[in-house]
Amino acid sequence: MKVEQIYTGCLAQGAYYIESRGEVAIVDPLREIQPYLDKAETDGATIKYVLETHFHADFVSGHVDLAKASGAQIVFGPNATPAFQAHIACDGEELKVGNVTIKVLHTPGHTMESTTYLLRDEQGKDYAIFTGDTLFIGDVGRPDLAVKSDLTEKQLAEHLYDSLRSKIMTLPDEVIVYPAHGAGSACGKNMSKETSDRLGNQKLTNYALRATMTREEFVKEVTDGLLPPPGYFPLNVKMNREGYASITEVLQQGQQALSPEAFEAAANETGALVLDTRDPEEFAKGFIPNSINIGIDGNFAPWVGALIPDIQQPILFVSEEGREEEVVTRLARVGYDHAIGYLEGGFKSWVQAGKEVDTIRCIIAEEFAYRYALATSIQKNIKVVDVRKPGEYQAQHVESAQNAPLDYLNNYLSELPKEEDIFLHCAGGYRSMIAASILKARGYDNIINIMGGFKAIAATTVPVTAYVCPSTLK
Repeated sequence: MKVEQIYTGCLAQGAYYIESRGEVAIVDPLREIQPYLDKAETDGATIKYVLETHFHADFVSGHVDLAKASGAQIVFGPNATPAFQAHIACDGEELKVGNVTIKVLHTPGHTMESTTYLLRDEQGKDYAIFTGDTLFIGDVGRPDLAVKSDLTEKQLAEHLYDSLRSKIMTLPDEVIVYPAHGAGSACGKNMSKETSDRLGNQKLTNYALRATMTREEFVKEVTDGLLPPPGYFPLNVKMNREGYASITEVLQQGQQALSPEAFEAAANETGALVLDTRDPEEFAKGFIPNSINIGIDGNFAPWVGALIPDIQQPILFVSEEGREEEVVTRLARVGYDHAIGYLEGGFKSWVQAGKEVDTIRCIIAEEFAYRYALATSIQKNIKVVDVRKPGEYQAQHVESAQNAPLDYLNNYLSELPKEEDIFLHCAGGYRSMIAASILKARGYDNIINIMGGFKAIAATTVPVTAYVCPSTLK
């Protein structure tokens, strides 16, 4: 028996490859399916099942393409209603993969079709559970994503409480927990950076698995502090339920090389968003006017999903040369299938063509400290905007800073003056450059980005609030 976790850090997502005696089951595959096909070929094995724990909201699964390419059967748990051919398993049903058994455990709560797959080894011993978004390391799935007119957030949380206690916590402590996500995913609020653990340890350390916890306490704690989910979540659920274009077609369409002239013409004709995926510091030195920077080397796909509301939006992109396929692939992972081309030769070709270029002012933390002190000495206010998440801001921030979380920046535009300097920062510089590009595109010409973010600022003389441990913030 072979069990392999295939973890994708930029999505904080775990897919799983289970092989026994030449048969394979894949749990929650990513959109790009070739790596799974290659693994099976290397093992001389056949992919028998594609197991889906639920209709994912934060990424587009590869289940449809993988089933077509391999002949595998797609499996969902009870209550799933896919628009394509799939096996809807019963609670307690057992699936054979070589010499091992996978038992279907219906665990509603995150969504009503949420299912955990229990892997039993060759001797029939409980070995591991693939929990999807039902149980994470340090947390459980949020119960607000599948709310319908006849099902409240509270009712979903109650279902989750029952699922955990009747289906999962009754399993042996030595069982390995393999979740669909880790820290950084928006599908929970308190996930660990660890991507697997023993169930016994989770019973001791996961707040939601406290043995003495009442149903009412569980509902309160699980629903407390939930931020609104990103807007693209229901659109990804729709794609996962109804199907989608082949990843091959999406890659071909997105990897069309366009000269600066053709790129500019396409932007004007289609109204496409111009997305610059280069390093934030490189972007600041020069970029196509009105383009938005979301660096490929950060949490690229989740930020695309959070900040581009229309999943059908045509996208033209600028990237480092040689990374074009990576950009299109990572857009497609979250359902943005309408990339229509990239700037051939990268940004330097735009400059060489004599096209208009814009820039963003950047200063180091020490210069910001000097300006802050100077403004204070003459009793002048200085506009500091902190685009980190509310919890980060509450833990510690520049004393006079306004919190405008990047996810909800649009809600704060009326509070940001266009006629005076705005000093932007996040934790390290990635998010603040995204914010700077958005504001610049909306006519804010006095944006100044603080390089190094709050970490660098805190090392200067700029006054900051006393630190409060995030775990104490409720």
